[in-house]
Amino acid sequence: MIRLSHRLETIANYISKGETVADIGTDHGFLPISLWERGISPKVILSDVKEGPLEKARDNIQKYFPDNPFDIRLGSGLNTIGIGEVDAIVIAGMGGMLIADILAEDLEKTKSCQKIIMQPRNAQEKLRNWLLFNNFIIYDEVLVQEGKYICEIIAARPAGASGADGVNEESSSLNKKMNPLDLEISPILFDKKDPLLVEFLENKIRIENKIITDIKNGAGKNELKRKEALEASESRIQLLQELLKRSKREK
Repeated sequence: MIRLSHRLETIANYISKGETVADIGTDHGFLPISLWERGISPKVILSDVKEGPLEKARDNIQKYFPDNPFDIRLGSGLNTIGIGEVDAIVIAGMGGMLIADILAEDLEKTKSCQKIIMQPRNAQEKLRNWLLFNNFIIYDEVLVQEGKYICEIIAARPAGASGADGVNEESSSLNKKMNPLDLEISPILFDKKDPLLVEFLENKIRIENKIITDIKNGAGKNELKRKEALEASESRIQLLQELLKRSKREK
């Protein structure tokens, strides 16, 4: 039996029994193979833009299920699937802007699925902004520890889609009036009292403090630009510290 990492297991938990899945950028293919193995997904598509990762997936299929003809497809983004072909799309381990670009390439196809589960490695705020601007509902988020990193998993669906989760348009506070930090640090994490939220915010403050140190130590830079950058980072730290106090208070 395939054993998933905590990150992949968390993503798998968003897939309901009976839902068909396309794993875009499947790499080793562990997630879709496991979903099929456990009888959760009757149909899984393993898709990647490069042949190398698909060879890894084929090796794993040969190792665990040599007699099962898994659906492996070579191609870019959602070009490998048809409109309405699957219930759920998973895109994990890519940059947030790349995920947004993949989803934007064919909005009709993207909105023909019931849910999209994403795990962006960076630019999370830009991905959230794209989703909300294009009328997707972010219905859940969760933080997951993977080694020294805290990963953000975002679950969204097209507005009006009748997904298995039974979530309505007003379910997520992220989809209401927001400030800029709401796109970076989802209010859903506060609503859920995510157990990793305090550490997540502390990490952001630590990074910002390092940026301030680098600015102060910067030599030969325009003094006015240094002052503006310093003020921006100090203001950001103040906002993050307020969020940290709130998260500790509500924990």
